[in-house]
Amino acid sequence: MQPEAGATAPPDAKVPNGGAASDATPAEKTPWQRVQNARHPKRPHTLDYVQRILTDFQEIHGDRLFGDDPAIVCGTGRLDGRHVLLIGEQKGRDTKQKLYRNFGMPRPEGYRKALRVMQMAAKFGRPIITFLDTPGAYPGLDAEERGQAEAIARNLREMARLPVPVVSVCIGEGGSGGALGLGVGNHVYMLENAVYSVISPESCAAIIWRDSARAEDAAAALRVTAEDLVRLGLVDGVIPEPPGGAHEDYDAAAAFLKTQLVKSLTELTPLSPEEIVRKRYEKFRKMGNFFQGA
Repeated sequence: MQPEAGATAPPDAKVPNGGAASDATPAEKTPWQRVQNARHPKRPHTLDYVQRILTDFQEIHGDRLFGDDPAIVCGTGRLDGRHVLLIGEQKGRDTKQKLYRNFGMPRPEGYRKALRVMQMAAKFGRPIITFLDTPGAYPGLDAEERGQAEAIARNLREMARLPVPVVSVCIGEGGSGGALGLGVGNHVYMLENAVYSVISPESCAAIIWRDSARAEDAAAALRVTAEDLVRLGLVDGVIPEPPGGAHEDYDAAAAFLKTQLVKSLTELTPLSPEEIVRKRYEKFRKMGNFFQGA
């Protein structure tokens, strides 16, 4: 067992090997198998990667308005000697951790905490890394009362204006606005078995077919896999995972992730603040454009 970095609640378990995984090769896996891999109970979460890719990590708490949200982890650290600010959604491993982290579903104070530290990173010129891993933003009454939709919308607007490089990686389950509230990046990547979608397959099936048991059909129709989203131009690339999935070898998965992060920041860091904002703006403006020509 290894404790969570910076955690005050009981530690998430470190389980680098275990649990049944599909024997299919990446090209053979169906979208539904990818969904199951993304939700694997032993899949590494944000703090598992933080322990392996960052040094001198110091967690930052609180939104200075309401409180702290453990579903989002924020902190500063060094990536290969480069100062960075990292923000990631954290699901938790055992029952106590899942309750403490609210199953990785952030409340408004989580998004406001993230925005506070992103603005701090912009002030000091530090690049930002975000890890997306949530079923969605928390839909509870208390979250709605405190302005869940406004908090996510504000993050979308303010992230578009940040004058520092932003690299976003979907490391597991990228659920709707809950993930997108941290996902406005210059570069956006997905791990090989991650999924990213506006709605869960079960909810989609319940709406379209009035039968949540048809989630497998919905997963295929939604185009949730990394390869699908690269083809659609919504993400920039796929980060490979060890054979069987990231839950089979935490260290190897972290090494693949770190390599891509270092490469992206090396490309983005020389750009001027104006170029960084312009390129990010152009990237998202092109999404959903099905017209050709001038």
